[in-house]
Amino acid sequence: MESTEITVRSGDRLVTDLTGELARFCAGRGDGLVNVFVPHATAGVALMETGAGSEPDLAASIDRLLPEEDIYRHRHGSLGHGRDHVLPAWISPSVSIPVLSGELTLGTWQSVVLIDSNGDNPVRKVRFSFLAG
Repeated sequence: MESTEITVRSGDRLVTDLTGELARFCAGRGDGLVNVFVPHATAGVALMETGAGSEPDLAASIDRLLPEEDIYRHRHGSLGHGRDHVLPAWISPSVSIPVLSGELTLGTWQSVVLIDSNGDNPVRKVRFSFLAG
C-alpha cells in the first residue's frame, strides 16, 4: 500500500474539495482502490456535487440534523462543538474509491470533499492510501 498525508486548511469552510489532490496522488498508479481518511474526531469525508448550491444545502441539513445549540453533553470549545463530535457518526471519516488506469472512477458530478464544521481547529490532516489491485 502507498500512503501519504496532506495538510488541509479548512478555515471557516464546511466543505473543502480534495478531488484534485487525490487525482494527482492516483495518477500513474494503475488499477486499485484509494482510501481517503481524516484522523480527526470532528470531521468526515464524503462524495458530493460541489459548486451548484450543494454546499449551503449540506450546511442547512447539518444544522437541522445536528443543531449548533448548547444541547450536547460534550461542551468544551465553542458553541456547537458537541455537534462537531457527533458529525463523524453521520459523515464517515473515510471513503474508498475504485481507481482504473490511475484515474478516479467518480461519477460526472461527484467530488471528494472534507466536511469540517469545527472552526476551533482549521488545520486538518487527510491521509490518501492506494492499494494496487
